[in-house]
Amino acid sequence: MADITGDQRVQSEVLEGLATAVNHRQWFVELALPYLGDNPIEIGSGLGDYALAWADHVPHFTATEADPDRLVQLKERLADHTNIDVRQMLLPAPDAAGEYSAAVSYNVLEHIEDHVGALRSMAELVRPGGRVILIVPAFMFAMSHVDIATGHIRRYTKKTMRAAMTEAGLTIEKLHYANALGLIGYYSATSIFKLAPKEGPMIKVYDSLVLPVTKAAESIVRPPFGQSVFVVAKVPG
Repeated sequence: MADITGDQRVQSEVLEGLATAVNHRQWFVELALPYLGDNPIEIGSGLGDYALAWADHVPHFTATEADPDRLVQLKERLADHTNIDVRQMLLPAPDAAGEYSAAVSYNVLEHIEDHVGALRSMAELVRPGGRVILIVPAFMFAMSHVDIATGHIRRYTKKTMRAAMTEAGLTIEKLHYANALGLIGYYSATSIFKLAPKEGPMIKVYDSLVLPVTKAAESIVRPPFGQSVFVVAKVPG
């Protein structure tokens, strides 16, 4: 697969900005928790924020990163956490032995040209009956200069995600949009005002005021659109 495209500097700035959105991260942490099992692997761990949160809930966790410089930073940050292994990984992985209970990957698949091949590779890492858990950005109309600078090749709908999962031989168990108000805010900020989601007042206001309202509403009613697509798929047994 799969070199991940995009400007590494811009990607780092966006990651650092989103790292301050603690309520947003906690929401997305919670979405994956029921499906991780006892020994999950994360594809594309970035700065390690999700890895640290998930590792508190499982006996063993594997964090991975493709970029060598970011891998060094990831190893340094996670060095004191004895239940977390850190490894470099590019897909397809030649030693994919199906040993993991789940493969979880947030905001990675949209960078990869052969996304169906990437999904198959993730499935090969997972034991039969385990899960592939993804979050990806939603709706091509929201593709902005930030997406392009960070290497996004596509954004998804539920329909296109279902098609990719089906082609990869995976069975979808859960598929829905998440963060409806976030999509409106993202489109306004990036496409209308030409801003980027960096650390600062915009992120703090969104995370402290807007996000809790959105999360509460979406726990009752699934919205017909969102900033992200969340999907859980089962690996054939």
